[in-house]
Amino acid sequence: MTATDWKALDDFAAGIDGNRLPSTDALAGTSFGVSGQLRLDFRTADQVEWQCADGSRGTDWYEAVEVRPDVQYLTITDAAHPLRAMILIVHWGTGHTLTVTSTIADEPTPGRPRVDQTFSTGTIYGIEVIGSPPAPTRDLIGLRALYRYSPNHLYEHVYLSSERYAWQCLVGEQRGHGDVDLASTWRLAENLYVFTFREFLIPVAATWLYDLDALRTTGTFFGLGADDKVRVAPGGAHISVLGRASYPDEQPV
Repeated sequence: MTATDWKALDDFAAGIDGNRLPSTDALAGTSFGVSGQLRLDFRTADQVEWQCADGSRGTDWYEAVEVRPDVQYLTITDAAHPLRAMILIVHWGTGHTLTVTSTIADEPTPGRPRVDQTFSTGTIYGIEVIGSPPAPTRDLIGLRALYRYSPNHLYEHVYLSSERYAWQCLVGEQRGHGDVDLASTWRLAENLYVFTFREFLIPVAATWLYDLDALRTTGTFFGLGADDKVRVAPGGAHISVLGRASYPDEQPV
């Protein structure tokens, strides 16, 4: 199967936010900083004025979701650089943050995902910091689970290694499709993970916050649609754990 046979982001993401947690306007009228990196002034429920440590600044769209009472998941776009979007996870309980920046390359490179992702840890300015910062983890390796995004979207994931995961669509526009893609997993706190993937066949990457206590995900797809226009698509799912494989001898990378 080639990319021309593959469903585009527009196709499979429509309605994939059916089980997503609702957005919140709790940040409107507030401000905070990520030490040494970023300051955010939330003007309204969906407009944020930002300034980076390098002096760059702007006012852009954002969405905030409260995943736990002390954890917020923010999606922030950049109108001046539309091929870039940022996910900022803020853990008020520990003072730690994790930023995932997704960037779409101007042109595709054979054999490489077109959307790249970088990760940056930080701390909330003025908040007492507790515990270890977010860090890459192998905790999900061997896990097999179902993700119900809506009545019309059901996917299975198998976490193969620290670098790759496998997926297949059981219900939805991509039914019968599946692949192994590049992935990264970061641990934020007990049973709280950030999982990201970058697809090879189409220009799409995604960032997900997994709350394994609540068995829910909150996430964002970022990439190009069939018309080559940038898409930012929200998603969210209920998780059903199917099992976990263990490796008695040699371990995956």
